[in-house]
Amino acid sequence: MARPRSFDHDHVLHAAERQFRTTGYNGTSVDDISAATGLGRGSLYAAFDGKHGVLLQAMGRYSARLGMAMQALAGPDEGALERLRGFLLRAVDGVPLANDVPPAADRAAAACFAAKMALELGASDPEAERLANDCFSVVATAVAKCVQAAQRNGDIDPDADPDDLAYLLLTVVRGIDVVGASGHSPARLTSIAESAFALLPRPRHR
Repeated sequence: MARPRSFDHDHVLHAAERQFRTTGYNGTSVDDISAATGLGRGSLYAAFDGKHGVLLQAMGRYSARLGMAMQALAGPDEGALERLRGFLLRAVDGVPLANDVPPAADRAAAACFAAKMALELGASDPEAERLANDCFSVVATAVAKCVQAAQRNGDIDPDADPDDLAYLLLTVVRGIDVVGASGHSPARLTSIAESAFALLPRPRHR
């Protein structure tokens, strides 16, 4: 009979995600992952098929966690506009790590995991690229539905394309990640978020 795993699969992936966020994929060694997760090299290769396997599974878990976080955008049509504002303002603090690992050491390490991997690996790693796009799609879909709710409530121009606005806001929050990672203050990041919110197209009075 096979021996049962003696480690918490999710915790290992969450800890590995934190390491990848901090030092990047190419800057992270298998030994770094072992130190971060407490799992030996042999166990890492047996359970995840090495560093790349850890990355792909960590990105998959991250996508699922994003989906749960995006549930904050769901709700009644009334209040949808304010939920969009909250979505933008939450970007000031970055994307939180999982609850079972220590918090990020700085704002750079709190940047979106999918965006960080997409920027580093790009099209050179089709599997990572696909998972990054899945993460972006999870966010954009939830934002688009919230935009539609705000449109039904008369708070956003009904002629605006919800998908276009969703990707605009997604681009803004990921841009906030980049600006925040480069050391700009929370006040500056908040100003960016509020300015983006103010630019949402409102209904035209006829």
